[in-house]
Amino acid sequence: MALALYRKYRPRLLSELMGQEEVVEILRNAAKSDKIAHAYLFYGPRGTGKTTTARLVAKLANCETRAKDPKFKSRGEPCNKCRACLEIDAGRALDVVEIDAASNRGIDEIRNLKEGIRLAPTSSLYKVYIIDEAHQLTKEASNALLKTLEEPPAHAIFILATTEFDKLPPTIVSRTQRFRFNRLPVILIVKELKKIAEAEKFKIDEPALELIASAAEGSFRDAESLLDQVMSLGESVKAADVIKILGKVDFQKTSDLAGRLIEGDLEKSIDYLEKLNEEGYNIVQLAKDLINYFRRLLALQADSGLEKAYANEFTEEELKTIKAQSQTIVFEKHVALVKSLIEAYSQMRYSPFPVTPLELAIIENLYKPAGKA
Repeated sequence: MALALYRKYRPRLLSELMGQEEVVEILRNAAKSDKIAHAYLFYGPRGTGKTTTARLVAKLANCETRAKDPKFKSRGEPCNKCRACLEIDAGRALDVVEIDAASNRGIDEIRNLKEGIRLAPTSSLYKVYIIDEAHQLTKEASNALLKTLEEPPAHAIFILATTEFDKLPPTIVSRTQRFRFNRLPVILIVKELKKIAEAEKFKIDEPALELIASAAEGSFRDAESLLDQVMSLGESVKAADVIKILGKVDFQKTSDLAGRLIEGDLEKSIDYLEKLNEEGYNIVQLAKDLINYFRRLLALQADSGLEKAYANEFTEEELKTIKAQSQTIVFEKHVALVKSLIEAYSQMRYSPFPVTPLELAIIENLYKPAGKA
């Protein structure tokens, strides 16, 4: 069975982590000075490198080369060659325990953890416990973990990872070093996907990669999974092929529909929506994309300084389109449109006829009775 791309190209060094420069710098300095903490909390959106970083910390703590070679230690990286590093990479290190709190969330699992942590490491310098989706732990399990986090054995390191920081008890949070992981910009995702495609000798054009990066919504793991799926289409893939797989309207179609709405042309807007619906595009996703698109147009009109931030999310041509359309919108009118789109989106997710709420929102905002301007 072929190895999934997100596993095959998983970072093996801190320097290979994308878009998390502050996290990398702090962890690398901690490794250089032997100040790896006993408890960490990594939080942020899915697919941004939290679990990967947790495994890198486990390698840093247990790397035999780092322990023996002061010169190598100054690099602040694992060697990826010693027994400990290789075992962690292969997922067979007995002293690195990964717990999925989504399915092991009860007090019994935490009690078992507390029993096991008392024992010295089997063959490594440290026992490392990685608790993924830590916000899923029950209240009782969190309370049971609390004392261990406060006074852990000298040979233990805890790393908690979560996508929902706000759901963690403050008592747990206060006993950890906290690191926020950011969504990755589209430009950076495209750059890395190019490297993977070249390494796999797979031909895919840049617009197709941009579509994948955009659909991933800041998650590089999602982008890799989508690329994996797209690679099954054949030796050469273009944007149209990706659109078919995603069932997602691309930037061009979203901006075209937005343009018709900005012009206030009801007939053209409804006809275009009907065309997209007949072609099998995900209309619920289209509503979400339209909301985000108009949000950016309104924000850019209110604050032109946002152009710099948008440069990380869009290509040069896409940004030109956004800038041009942001100058033509009528603020109050299109704020009302966005509110209608948000209401429509909330209805579409549960409707057997998802296109209907979106059509009604467009008609409600664009319809002009006869005799009225």
